[in-house]
Amino acid sequence: MIVPAMLDWSSIDTVLLDMDGTLLDLHFDSHFWLEHLPLRYAELHQLDPVEVRTWLHQRIMQEHGTLNWYCLDYWSQELQVDIVALKREITDRISFRPHVQDFLAAVQNAGMRSVIITNAHRGSLDLKLEHTDLGDRVDRIISSHDFQQPKEKAEFWDCLQDIEPFDPQRTLFIDDSLPVLRSAQRYGIRYLLSILKPDSQGEEKPNNEFMILDEFSEIIPKGVNRNV
Repeated sequence: MIVPAMLDWSSIDTVLLDMDGTLLDLHFDSHFWLEHLPLRYAELHQLDPVEVRTWLHQRIMQEHGTLNWYCLDYWSQELQVDIVALKREITDRISFRPHVQDFLAAVQNAGMRSVIITNAHRGSLDLKLEHTDLGDRVDRIISSHDFQQPKEKAEFWDCLQDIEPFDPQRTLFIDDSLPVLRSAQRYGIRYLLSILKPDSQGEEKPNNEFMILDEFSEIIPKGVNRNV
């Protein structure tokens, strides 16, 4: 189901936002893990790129749903390569998804609290902030690595509430991950939106569980001003 053209912004005080695949195009990350890393790993270790790609995908999937899945320190140690340095080789692929800047400006102008909550490791997060002005467009950015709990776990939300208090019934959360959205739903967050196409060069990801957002231009808040 596609999200309605308008949300009831008068009943929303806090906007929680995922980063990769939600605010930023997931293509950077998809290309890195599926194409660039296997190729560079094969070059560094003089191995067959096709075999490396298959092995690496299987190895990474073993950590799915855990904090290790997102941890660049973990993968740098496991693979004996500098993951952040390899990511720097393709920073030209870091980009906003359409209309994100307009949406964030409207949320800020309306006086609502905007907080990025991401599973991205600080090494990856810092790289994105170096190459975008994302940090200037929100009130706060929190990495799940600060809590040592991924967003998929209930403990993450308790930790978030401790340092960034919010009313779940007056909160909007947007994320491209269904397991994360389910976790937020169990915590009691009222307004939940999934992303139709996190990777601009990938496939659409429809679902029957949550309202789906195609482009942020569809939900830009209008006529709301809590600064008055």
